[in-house]
Amino acid sequence: MPPRPILGLVSLVLICGGLLLTILTLIGGAVNKNPTNQFYFLQAATTGIPGAAATTRWTFWNACSVTNGRNSCPSVHPAYPFDPVRNFGTTTGIPTQFIGTHRYYYLTRFMFAFVFIGGFFGVFSLLLGLLALCSRIGSFLSSALSLALSLALFFQTLTAALMTAAFVKGRNNFKSNGMDASLGKDAFGFMWAAVACYFIAIILLYASGAASRSSSGGKRGGGKMFFGRKQKTTRDRGSFIDKDAAVDGERSSFTRV
Repeated sequence: MPPRPILGLVSLVLICGGLLLTILTLIGGAVNKNPTNQFYFLQAATTGIPGAAATTRWTFWNACSVTNGRNSCPSVHPAYPFDPVRNFGTTTGIPTQFIGTHRYYYLTRFMFAFVFIGGFFGVFSLLLGLLALCSRIGSFLSSALSLALSLALFFQTLTAALMTAAFVKGRNNFKSNGMDASLGKDAFGFMWAAVACYFIAIILLYASGAASRSSSGGKRGGGKMFFGRKQKTTRDRGSFIDKDAAVDGERSSFTRV
């Protein structure tokens, strides 16, 4: 089997993997089921904060307490910000680095919006890739797929970068105030792994296109597609020439008679 369709299929598998990892992280804190009720961005000891649980975990949707090592989350709030002063409604016991700043609020609010934009382009690129597998206009679809996947990678990377900036700094703020804090390894691993999936998928798409061009002798298009089948343009032209030659031969025989 030639490498072109194999590379295309592998890239689609990677897109699916990136989407799945993003969805698992996204629904953490919103779906109280195993294993999603174990996914969070930051866990901190908040015993000294009035009205807060002994331990608090932040997700995309809420600030949750912890029960038996799992998230115990209140009602769901879209684009829930990481801002301890706003989250707990007090400045008592809050590390001073969180007081008087809206930095973490805006970082996490934009993060929530960008993950949906990246997910939209990820789904769109997956649909384009599936359509290119069974379509004769694969060259056009492959170009659109590359653009959509590039946008998915951009917004996924932006989401992961904002997540890292907000919660790594937040963990350090809690620790500097003598409060135990740690990052959610699953959520961080999933978000950055999704970035890697999209990046590798794009590399494979371009490699697939390069293989298509090289197999066509460097000609533009070459009658081939990123994912699709070889179009029999040369063979079709040859068959017409053969038919014309046969007809001319028959006419010559009738003339001699």
